[in-house]
Amino acid sequence: MGLRTAVFFLALGLVQGACTTLNESATRQLLDDPSRNASDQARDASSRPLEVLEFFGLKSGDSVLDLFAGTAYYSEIAAAAVGPDGTVYAHNNAEYLKFAGEGLEKRLAASETDNLKRYDREIDEIDLADDSVDMVLMILTYHDIYYVTDGWKLDGDALFDEVRRVLKPGGVLGIVDHEGRPGRGMEDAQELHRIDPEFAKQDIERHGLRFTGSSDLLLNETDNLEIIVFDESVRRRTSRFIYRFSNS
Repeated sequence: MGLRTAVFFLALGLVQGACTTLNESATRQLLDDPSRNASDQARDASSRPLEVLEFFGLKSGDSVLDLFAGTAYYSEIAAAAVGPDGTVYAHNNAEYLKFAGEGLEKRLAASETDNLKRYDREIDEIDLADDSVDMVLMILTYHDIYYVTDGWKLDGDALFDEVRRVLKPGGVLGIVDHEGRPGRGMEDAQELHRIDPEFAKQDIERHGLRFTGSSDLLLNETDNLEIIVFDESVRRRTSRFIYRFSNS
């Protein structure tokens, strides 16, 4: 057993099966691990993942599907939060695997926990059982439903059908995304990789999920909403909305 694993399970204690909150101690141990790469540590400061997962209501023992997880930054943190009795599926399709590159491979190779599962599937190949997942995460990926390029086009209706199918009754969809200009609907997704928060709320509700709350934790009033999110002047510092929905 490696040092990270030993600390992880020590922090959990023996009673997490009865917990109604996430494993904050274990998650903080992961976030404070000096062996984490500099990119992750920098992202921690601007993404505040522990507070976001607490807002979503993640609990010890939960099963989580992290849709389009990329390098699995959030997946790894969620795996610490749910503990050994929970499971996190780090999902990517073929196009997202190109984006994830070696980062995903390195993270999974370094992980010493068994509850973080690599899950490579196209949306129409997701084979998780009906009503089997407590939470679905879409972190900075919802806008990609409305982004189209060679090799990339998503069917939003099919995606949300799958989200609703795998979520347990009362299960949570957690959304974090780059704020787009008000009134622009889906238009900013193509050129700026942003999306209008009000459009997002109405769109997701239209797909049968009930809006249950928002957080201004990651809002940034100095963000120029007319700049692409990859521009160095705003990269990792965009204004982001956080929405929580229920499958009920």
